[in-house]
Amino acid sequence: MPVKHMLAASAGEVVACLIRVPSEVVKQRAQVSACSRTFQIFSNILYQEGIRGLYRGYTSTVLREIPFSLVQFPLWESLKALWSWRQDHVVDSWQSAVCGAFAGGFAAVVTTPLDVAKTRIMLAKAGSSTASGNVLSALLGIWRTQGLSGLFAGVLPRMAAISLGGFIFLGAYDQTRSLLLKLDKESP
Repeated sequence: MPVKHMLAASAGEVVACLIRVPSEVVKQRAQVSACSRTFQIFSNILYQEGIRGLYRGYTSTVLREIPFSLVQFPLWESLKALWSWRQDHVVDSWQSAVCGAFAGGFAAVVTTPLDVAKTRIMLAKAGSSTASGNVLSALLGIWRTQGLSGLFAGVLPRMAAISLGGFIFLGAYDQTRSLLLKLDKESP
């Protein structure tokens, strides 16, 4: 069953990135541009780089998201199972949320080099070797010029944000799931 969940999560990430990547490209360019008008930035990307410009970093985003999901969700389930075993009953939603925070934070840390590569690819000057989207080449370039600290640039804010997100999302998911299961048992 876990393999089916991993395959489903991976397929979901591939499809979700079809929307996520263009919005991320526009957002990141707005953050580093003197012009902050979203539509103008969107139009400039299309005019200068075509539709491919909006999908620059698609592969690197998918290569970040799939490992992230493959780490976060099995770890979340394992932490919940361990906590349940230790207390001899199923975890409460707040405990599930804590497990989600740890799982998300850990997944964020181990995938940070892929996130750094993705960001560099998305923000690279059009036509540069980094803009070509080769993740391994981007990682090697970062390693050569900045070492380990470059590969893990922004790790603490990334870990904090994703831990908080994991706490909220997975805690709310677990609470909602519990309520729906309870309602299902109560209905005739």
